[in-house]
Amino acid sequence: MHRKFSAFSKKPRSVEVAAGSSAVFEAETERAGVKVRWQRGGSDISASNKYGLATEGTRHTLTVREVGPADQGSYAVIAGSSKVKFDLKVIEAEKAEPMLAPAPAPAPAEATGAPGEAPAPAAELGESAPSPKGSSSAALNGPTPGAPDDPIGLFVMRPQDGEVTVGGSITFSARVAGASLLKPPVVKWFKGKWVDLSSKVGQHLQLHDSYDRASKVYLFELHITDAQPAFAGSYRCEVSTKDKFDCSNFNLTVHGEGSLVSVLASLGVPLHSDSHEDTGILDFSSLLKKRDSKLEAPAEEDVWEILRQAPPSEYERIAFQYGVTDLRGMLKRLKGMRRDEKKSTAFQKKLEPAYQVSKGHKIRLTVELADHDAEVKWLKNGQEIQMSGRYIFESIGAKRTLTISQCSLADDAAYQCMVGGEKCSTELFVKEPPVLITRPLEDQLVMVGQRVEFECEVSEEGAQVKWLKDGVELTREETFKYRFKKDGRRHHLIINEATLEDAGHYTLRTSGGQALAELIVQEKKLEVYQSIADLTVGAKDQAVFKCEVSDENVRGVWLKNGKELVPDSRIKVSHIGRVHKLTIDDVTPADEADYSFVPEGFACNLSAKLHFMEVKIDFVPRQEPPKIHLDCPGRVPDTIVVVAGNKLRLDVPISGDPAPTVIWQKAITQGNKAPARPAPDVPEDTGDSDEWVFDKKLLCETEGRVRVETTKDRSIFTVEGAEKEDEGVYTVTVKNPVGEDQVNLTVKVIDVPDAPAAPKISNVGEDSCTVQWEPPAYDGGQPVLGAES
Repeated sequence: MHRKFSAFSKKPRSVEVAAGSSAVFEAETERAGVKVRWQRGGSDISASNKYGLATEGTRHTLTVREVGPADQGSYAVIAGSSKVKFDLKVIEAEKAEPMLAPAPAPAPAEATGAPGEAPAPAAELGESAPSPKGSSSAALNGPTPGAPDDPIGLFVMRPQDGEVTVGGSITFSARVAGASLLKPPVVKWFKGKWVDLSSKVGQHLQLHDSYDRASKVYLFELHITDAQPAFAGSYRCEVSTKDKFDCSNFNLTVHGEGSLVSVLASLGVPLHSDSHEDTGILDFSSLLKKRDSKLEAPAEEDVWEILRQAPPSEYERIAFQYGVTDLRGMLKRLKGMRRDEKKSTAFQKKLEPAYQVSKGHKIRLTVELADHDAEVKWLKNGQEIQMSGRYIFESIGAKRTLTISQCSLADDAAYQCMVGGEKCSTELFVKEPPVLITRPLEDQLVMVGQRVEFECEVSEEGAQVKWLKDGVELTREETFKYRFKKDGRRHHLIINEATLEDAGHYTLRTSGGQALAELIVQEKKLEVYQSIADLTVGAKDQAVFKCEVSDENVRGVWLKNGKELVPDSRIKVSHIGRVHKLTIDDVTPADEADYSFVPEGFACNLSAKLHFMEVKIDFVPRQEPPKIHLDCPGRVPDTIVVVAGNKLRLDVPISGDPAPTVIWQKAITQGNKAPARPAPDVPEDTGDSDEWVFDKKLLCETEGRVRVETTKDRSIFTVEGAEKEDEGVYTVTVKNPVGEDQVNLTVKVIDVPDAPAAPKISNVGEDSCTVQWEPPAYDGGQPVLGAES
């Protein structure tokens, strides 16, 4: 599967509220329409007087009203396979609203951030108690009651020192008096002396600010999540206005394991890749490139010596820990190493039996010769080494040195120094840097039978990793259950069909760290769309039990009085899609029993009883009202136009059970004009002078020029050689015992119009006269437009 991105674009964060007030948690999903569940203690939260749940587009809100000590604890929000945990801490009302006393004036060195500055005394900074150890979240708010006024400084509450465990969250707060300010103050947060934290805002760090109009105090917050050992150190908050400046120093202590990470950070090794997805990770150690040249890295353990002393059962663990990819080859080289105790005539000091160097560093191989003027040759795996940019030969007195710079894995080999016919040998092991976790695993929530895919990204391509479940390593032999996949720096663990036993904590371990995630597997919820119903049947009749469930892949078994039912020639079991059916032919008294359907994998069953009766119960078929099916909007068909002399065919689809009776009728009109609008039961403008009568002519002939043919599903009305007398409104009616339906159809016949009546000539003059005539009795279906002279 593709990488499982988190379903949340904004995650709720832990809060600290006063007792009696409301706590609001907000989450935003990447798209609208995502179903979100809120939980407390692993149980779903429903809307009530206590809890308010709201969704607006991609924004989801949980409101805890009138919080008390019982509401304190851990909460979670779940969307799809993503689960985010957060905490609610409830404090006493008097502690939640401390006295906002002005803070003391800062020392001069503190304002400038000069090197060697000392933290202000606790009393001067308005010290507050640090967060207790082991807490996953802390908020450092509120100055010490009774703190002295600060007539110069801008702070009314300074950020205080804090402590947090690895992976936890912490919030530092600063309050600034705004009563005398015309514009909001400018606040900056720094790590150390120069790292501006505004450039690090993202996954692990957020900056928030707000203004309280009642107290006229600005609140600025620095929120750190998923704390790492590298985040520990000194911080600084600076506030400035048009004519004032103030700053305050504070420290963050991170407790917990991760000694390897902290050592790497102290040496300046970047803790994360430069991937754009790591925005917001506090990679302060990458800035420590210019460090004191006198500082030396702690001595590395000698892998050769460790392997020499370790039992064979520990070889694999050591190889994984130190990044040994060719363990068999290294053991073979280790076995071949022998310290030559024989006195040498050419060497006063030989090479050590083995060396090791970190990838990218340089190594010096040095010997001392008996003859200061003797020439030496250096060989690598038996081939002479030529001087180049990476290989440098040095000769100082009796010392001969081979320097290899920027060592790579290709330099991992056997080396010899040869003087005449005598030589001394050594083995060089190039150690790769520890493989670090650049993108951790994510917790997942799935249903039984769903596919699970954990994905983790490490700092090196093709790195060796180990997967563990609840601390026990998952081996490659368990391919029937787990599938392991590598894609560059990404590593995947796939479980095709999750079971309840798969729930637990999964770990990806590298030589430089580990990532942990929790898998929660819940039982599938099966919805029953149609349950089986009790049946009462007589002898020789057929009994059919049928049910429909929400999952078409669910299988199940049928039981009779609690025992599995075995199909035979009379008893048949079928499963088509979501429908499961049990059919019993030729029912006998022995078939009277309790029948149940039990879906596999679900703790439920559907039950019904079969009652046997000697008297046959007549089956009453279901009846359906008749219906005329025409593709005409609003059931008012358009006018049907036919040219005189052509065939008119009206094909009307019908339905109904029992089969309906069809009646065709033609409306009889008064007046000279042919009907041009629907019958009187169709709403229409009645401004026309024509007058409709309610009598209708019944059309039922099956032969001749006008005939009607009716089948079960359609009725066909045919007129051979349409004439102008066929023009008019036809009504088709369908009836059966449970109802009727009716539709009016307007037929218009286009023909040659009649000749007009003889014209009347009057007002005859010398060069003009008046001609009058009546329009033809039949206008051919089109109005008369004018006359030609």
